This record gives sequence, structure tokens and C-alpha cells, in this order.
Amino acid sequence: MILAKQLFRKLPDDWIFGKYFSLELPVFEWVRAISVALTDFFEKTPKNARIFSEIPPQLYIKGDVYIGKNVSLPPYGYIEGPAYIGDNCVLRPSIYIRGNLIAWSDCVLGNSCEFKNALLLDHVQVPHFNYVGDSLLGSHAHLGAGCILSNLRFDRQPVRMRDTDGQRFETGLKKLGGLLGDEAEAGCNAVLQPGACLFPGTKVFPCEAFAGTRI
Repeated sequence: MILAKQLFRKLPDDWIFGKYFSLELPVFEWVRAISVALTDFFEKTPKNARIFSEIPPQLYIKGDVYIGKNVSLPPYGYIEGPAYIGDNCVLRPSIYIRGNLIAWSDCVLGNSCEFKNALLLDHVQVPHFNYVGDSLLGSHAHLGAGCILSNLRFDRQPVRMRDTDGQRFETGLKKLGGLLGDEAEAGCNAVLQPGACLFPGTKVFPCEAFAGTRI
């Protein structure tokens, strides 16, 4: 079993979701927790305390969405809540957010990128033509252009992960994408298979189709 503390060395100092994302949990349990954390956040956050950046007229926003201070927003795109977009993030044209997204501070969510049920810690860069579904990206993680985090098996069975010794273990999740630790990186046009796990600082080469756990 891989614990969250093995991938994420330190959570941001101003992290407000701490009770939902314990470092002692199996890391895949963080994917389950995203929707719960956002539901509770929006139940406690009044509508007049959710938007702190100017919204361009052709950026479509639907549902419960929080946008922090100094967020650079594109002239057009689609954001469906629940979604939390933290301070100093940069969203680029044709962004497509399908709900259950937490992007902490100073993240880049790039042009024509799609996000669904994902957690991005601080300074994550997902800049060009990426799919990020049911996934976790640690601080300073980076995806090259065209990198895809696949989240569904061909046979539609629950996703299994590989432990550090190569043994498989069950997650019970039908959809589980990539789990990238702090400063992990996947190169251009790489595809991470469902449940792929990258430990801090590890890399996947451009155009590589990677499955399993890389330490």
C-alpha cells in the first residue's frame, strides 16, 4: 500500500483542506476525498465570498466555483463546479473543467486542457493539451504537452496499483488516473495508464506508455 506521505513531502502552509487529505491515508483515498472536501467547503462559503478575480464575459461558469486572488483567466473556456481555483493560478484559453477540481496556488491550467475530479497542489504545471481525470499532482509536478493521465481500464474493472515491491493491490475505484508526487514529471505525449504512480522527482519519458509505480 502506498501512503500519501510517500508522494507528498509537505502540504502548503495555508492548506485549508487538511482534515480531508491526511498524509497517513492510502494515496488513492485522496481521490475519493475531493468531492467531499468541495461539498463541505461550499456549504460553509457564502456566494459573495467566492470570486476574487474579474471574470471575462465569454468564460462560462456553472455551479459552485471559487476563484482566488490574482487569477489570470482566459477570454473563453468552461468551468463547471464544484471547483476551487486558488490564488495566482493561470488558466489559458479553451480550458475545460468538468467539476470536482481543487487547484491550489500558483498552478498553470493550460490551453485546451481538461480536468475532472483532480487535485493539484501548489506550483503544478499542466500547460498544453492534457487530460487530467481522477488524478493527483503534487507540488511542482509537471506534464509535458499532450500528456494524458488515463483513468479507466479497457475492461471497466476496478483499477489496481502496484506497490513499491511490484505487488498489485486493489483500490476499489473504477476510475483512477495518475498519482504524481512532488516534482514528478511526465514528458510530451506520454500516457500514464490507470493507477500509475510516480514518486517524488521521478520522470516518465516523452511518448512513453507507463503503467505501475516508479520510485
